[in-house]
Amino acid sequence: MSARRGRENLPVGGRGNGGSGAIRDVFRQSFPQSEVANHGFARVVTMTELKLKINEIFYSIQGESSYAGRPTVFVRTTGCNLRCGYCDTVYAYYSGSMTTLSAVLAEIEKHKTKFVCVTGGEPLLQDAVLPLMTELCDRGYNVSLETSGSVDCSAVDPRVKKIIDVKTPGSGEVATFDRANLKFIDVNTEFKFVICSEEDFNWSENFARENGLFEHGNVLFSPSFGRVDEKWLAKKILSESSSARLQLQLHKYIWSPHSRGV
Repeated sequence: MSARRGRENLPVGGRGNGGSGAIRDVFRQSFPQSEVANHGFARVVTMTELKLKINEIFYSIQGESSYAGRPTVFVRTTGCNLRCGYCDTVYAYYSGSMTTLSAVLAEIEKHKTKFVCVTGGEPLLQDAVLPLMTELCDRGYNVSLETSGSVDCSAVDPRVKKIIDVKTPGSGEVATFDRANLKFIDVNTEFKFVICSEEDFNWSENFARENGLFEHGNVLFSPSFGRVDEKWLAKKILSESSSARLQLQLHKYIWSPHSRGV
């Protein structure tokens, strides 16, 4: 299946060094305006009124980031403005149902864990995800956000652990990184690079060094599943004296890589 299918129907504004607002503005055409929160007034609107288009909510073992191995509730939103060549969640491009934040919170509370991962798709295309994450933090949850790096994370609650992708040449979306996200080089942010080739490895090393990610942030190198051998990447990190952390998608080794809801 081609991961680039449906590109002609995507919002295309706001790439490269900015324009995250333009991306969200175009994407909003797919959602009723009354169901998208204005973050500045998020506290005024109740959890029963705000809605998100949700693809799935499930309980599993976190397979990525420094939270790997933790029992976690995953909230997967619908919609993505990118079409990466290795995408393993193409089913989240369009499929989903409008769900109130109160219903999302109720589903999360069914599970005895304090770890919640908001993922997609691209969660930040829907503004209502912002008050959801803040509410979860207020309730004492350890919240992580998996984002493509194409949308400015400035509005995200600072208590949220941000897992920000930096798209490599092999992804087919290398020009989409919003450089405003470089200001989040800190202990609560992890920058993830999916490595598809030696070219990707060298490109990622250069990007991380040039932008000070190794010195002040957490850098994850993940082999593109089924395309790059994890042993090759491990040896490459060692031979090049890289400061990156090797990350495997743990869930794909525990369960079938084609399974959903795990």
